[in-house]
Amino acid sequence: MVVSSRTVYACSRMLLTLTATSLRSMLKPGRSGRPKLELLDLPAFARQTLGLHGLNLSTRQLAGMDHSGLEEIRERGDKEGCACLLLFEPEPQPLGSADASEAEAACDRAMRVVEAASILGCNSAAITPLADGSDESLDRTAEALKRVMARAERRELNILISPGNGLTKTPERVTALLKKVGGFRVGTMPDFGAAAAADDPAAYLRRLTPYATVVTAATRAFTSPGGGPPDKFLDAPLEHKSYALRPMVEAVLSVGFDGTMAVDYRGRGDSTLGIQRSRAILERLIEDVAGKK
Repeated sequence: MVVSSRTVYACSRMLLTLTATSLRSMLKPGRSGRPKLELLDLPAFARQTLGLHGLNLSTRQLAGMDHSGLEEIRERGDKEGCACLLLFEPEPQPLGSADASEAEAACDRAMRVVEAASILGCNSAAITPLADGSDESLDRTAEALKRVMARAERRELNILISPGNGLTKTPERVTALLKKVGGFRVGTMPDFGAAAAADDPAAYLRRLTPYATVVTAATRAFTSPGGGPPDKFLDAPLEHKSYALRPMVEAVLSVGFDGTMAVDYRGRGDSTLGIQRSRAILERLIEDVAGKK
């Protein structure tokens, strides 16, 4: 199991964080050439408007940013009590490619992600290895990850394996990869969306969550308990329309998960409202499930 280097708890309650890509429509430039929300203002917005307690950033959002820019994001996050906890690379990386030059380029990219995560003050960096499920690909990927891990360990960072197709599609192959890599700073980043696509979502999460410091609570659409459109008020009862969230929250808590749960709203419409609805239903489920233990 990975070692967490930052404590983000209050009164033993799991805290919810923000996957910043949920606000991609607000962060990209509009007709004026400027975004509705500047990246540097994201920590304050996440904490004050969304009520969330940390950030998971994508490398795409940092394109073109230099060392001083990354440090400023870190300082803004620390000031707001909404630190950058994780940096993830959304593009799958062919770390175990049989093509040596391709694998080397993927390793170099992963190491640059580690360096940026360190500057941001994150405790983890997440990547998705691009490989088929063969033993040969698994072995090559594990050897490449060991090289990345050496860099991450010097920066006191965890490397988390994010789900994808091929090698990282099933819990069995992911755990086999973790065993091949070894060490206490390599783990997983389970995703509700990936779990929903599995034959048994709860079993999927119970298998991967013990190795996680972050669980991504992906959400899409909501409905009222009666099946109609959700009420515009946030305190009204809500249900997740796309897939059941309760079994997933139950699975995560059943294995004693002690990391953070990242809200990742992937639906349409008002992203701020979608994130707030996601937070409301997740908080209710966590409290309800934890209270029954």
